[in-house]
Amino acid sequence: MSRHRNRSATQAGPSQRQLRVGEMLRHTLSDILRNTEIRDPDLTGISVTVTQVKPSPDMRHATVFVEPLGGINAPAVLAALNRHRGFLRGELGRTIELKFTPELRFIEDTSFAEAERIETILHSEKVARDINIGGEAPEDDDGPQA
Repeated sequence: MSRHRNRSATQAGPSQRQLRVGEMLRHTLSDILRNTEIRDPDLTGISVTVTQVKPSPDMRHATVFVEPLGGINAPAVLAALNRHRGFLRGELGRTIELKFTPELRFIEDTSFAEAERIETILHSEKVARDINIGGEAPEDDDGPQA
């Protein structure tokens, strides 16, 4: 019997190598975006956070999740990053040691907006009333019980 099982049958998530390479790519891309000047009006003065990089199983492609600081002008920033992905891939290839430098695809990370939406819901008056945050015991129709 082979030591290697069919991954699709046993495991749905990324491999340990994909996670390790994704984290290395995230750190390296963050450094490149911080230290390299990209001459594009949509990127001038914009701080971009690289939240996650998901490489494909063959490591030839990588999806880069980014969020401009404050989420301001995200579509234009994403378009600019995707326009300059060839340049960024070249910089990445000079910095990392992988057999292949992955093709990059930048998409917006909406997890911050989703977290803010959930936080707003959790702090709403309706939810506070439902979970009775004040610590007071609800009273029965007959009044307080002894």
